[in-house]
Amino acid sequence: MRTLSRVLPKVIREQAIDFVVANGENAAQGVGITPNLADSILDAGVHCVTTGNHVWRHREIRDYIDREPRLLRPLNFPEIQPGSGIGQYETAAGISVGVINLAGRVFMDPANNPFTTADTALTDLAHCTIKLVDFHAEATSEKRAMGFYLDGRVTCIVGTHTHVQTADEQILPQGTAYITDMGMTGPHDSIIGMRKDLVLNRFVTGLPNPFRLSNDGVRFQAVQVEANTETGSANTIKRLDIPAD
Repeated sequence: MRTLSRVLPKVIREQAIDFVVANGENAAQGVGITPNLADSILDAGVHCVTTGNHVWRHREIRDYIDREPRLLRPLNFPEIQPGSGIGQYETAAGISVGVINLAGRVFMDPANNPFTTADTALTDLAHCTIKLVDFHAEATSEKRAMGFYLDGRVTCIVGTHTHVQTADEQILPQGTAYITDMGMTGPHDSIIGMRKDLVLNRFVTGLPNPFRLSNDGVRFQAVQVEANTETGSANTIKRLDIPAD
């Protein structure tokens, strides 16, 4: 949170950013999110917080997500669950923005079909000029498939969950900005955010042991997308990778 609160406002100011989406899936010491942390992320300048497979790790988030429309959970999770996976917002300039949060199914917990779920969501967001998708998924193939499936129908699709920023940012043929994984704001001298010694011990011995968050090599990672506010298509996408110091 310290890095986000320090770096993000500067990026917003220097780059004249109009709308910010952040995945808060691992905000609570690497697993899940709490109401206080969600508030802190929003206070840092984020307009919408998405999540993923760890969203329900902390029980207190259930009531909060029902009353905070800026916090989303994957739309293709069971409908009986609290909260929503789709959000509709407006920038200071009056541009309508729709955000869809989806979860993958390959090597992930059971969920409804994210592709057909996206179809339904886009019908609900038909009036929004800008449409953004966070696809929280494990497999690169599933993320790439979703990118091409939604190409030309959304402004941007960003992959999350694997914590490692990929070098495949591009504008797809029909005008959608895409990246397989936008990376991680957190400790990079680690194994996906956790202390290396503890993770290595589990891999080497096969014995269970609790993981703990690393504090080393903290970086701010994101992608910045410039969009055409008339057509909703993306003009550019670039990776951001900024040391915390």
